[in-house]
Amino acid sequence: MASLHSPMAPVEHAQPQMPMILCCLCGVPCQHNASATCTSCLSQQADITYGITTEVTLHQCRSCQRWHKEENKWLGCDLESRELMGLCLEKTAGLKPKRGTKEEHKVKLTDASWIWTEPHSMRLKCKLTVQKEVDGGVILQQSFVVEYIVRNQQCPGCQASFTQGAWKHLVQVRQRVNHKRTFLYLEQVIIKKGGAKGALSIEVFRDGMDFYFAERGKGERFINFLEDEVPITVKKSKKLIGTDVKSNISNYKFTSLVEIAPLCKDDLLYLPKSLAKSQSSISRLVLVKNIGEVMQIVDPATGQSGVISGDAFWRDQFRPLITAARSRLKRYVVLDQSPVVEERNQAKRQTAKQRRRLAELTLMKEDDMGVRDDHVTVRSHLGYLCKAGDVVLAYCLQDTNLVDDEARAALDKSTALDIVVVRKLYGGGGTGGGDAAKQ
Repeated sequence: MASLHSPMAPVEHAQPQMPMILCCLCGVPCQHNASATCTSCLSQQADITYGITTEVTLHQCRSCQRWHKEENKWLGCDLESRELMGLCLEKTAGLKPKRGTKEEHKVKLTDASWIWTEPHSMRLKCKLTVQKEVDGGVILQQSFVVEYIVRNQQCPGCQASFTQGAWKHLVQVRQRVNHKRTFLYLEQVIIKKGGAKGALSIEVFRDGMDFYFAERGKGERFINFLEDEVPITVKKSKKLIGTDVKSNISNYKFTSLVEIAPLCKDDLLYLPKSLAKSQSSISRLVLVKNIGEVMQIVDPATGQSGVISGDAFWRDQFRPLITAARSRLKRYVVLDQSPVVEERNQAKRQTAKQRRRLAELTLMKEDDMGVRDDHVTVRSHLGYLCKAGDVVLAYCLQDTNLVDDEARAALDKSTALDIVVVRKLYGGGGTGGGDAAKQ
């Protein structure tokens, strides 16, 4: 058994303890420190929050709800958020040490938290905790409340929006068609992606909208945004407002007219010869499949697809043969569907996927169901989606008065294009189409 005095036994060293003394002011026993004063007496003598403002004024724009940070700079943040807390601490005088202050005399912020106030009280309260070294190396910690008074002040952007003639760049967006399906789609894209962010005001007209911007660069960025969404053409002009002869500085107002291509989804087109030849000799009678940065077209009889860029359209402009209005689309019921198998040498410009999607549809007008037996067989690129009993929307070219004489003559020679299927209706078409198909 090892002895307690054995050299192998561990030796425990006692931690040195600070001697206890009496406070020189109140006489309460306390640990020894350089000031020979207890904590309560030391906190009463030294106020570490001296010089820190406990009441601060903040300015907020009532229109856009942004907060004023510094000159010509406004910050958007929510109530009781981290960003607003940082703004409040920046506005609180005394937290940042002055230049030349010694390290031991600096105030250190250790904690900050919100105190709940009524949302309409125009007051914000924060509880701050700071630390500071006082005489003899003693560190004191103290908590206090800072009240922030919110005042309304209009930001420069909102001031310009309420001032007539404060705009710098006007962007006029127009689409000159009866039904503005492409324009309505563009409007939803602008709202979703925030394309018109920074506009002072927006005015709505019958054939489009006007966007007012305070800076020319913001207007140019908006035009670039429109070019990425729809095929457009831009015409620009500027007007001289004033000139400073001494400094050789001129003030201009810029106006840009943005015209959207007068084509919409599901429109029936009759392409010019040169344009059809550039699209791998596609048929001149095509449907607009989709409208985006470019226009996607498809031949309803063969399924061949193509792409028309905005530059190609504006070089050789044309109007749609039939617009996709409700009055132009007729409802047909599919009686039968049979796939069309074409050999490769008969459709060289088609891919294998496009050839498999072709089908012959036997259609009858929904109004003629149960009245007379008058049906027609057509070939459609949407045949693979249809089956007996489905309801489709189609153009009846024989009942339509076509303005283009060349297109009318071409259609009179061909009997296979009397009906052009545009789309299939799902769920009975929403207006009883399923009941008509069951008769």
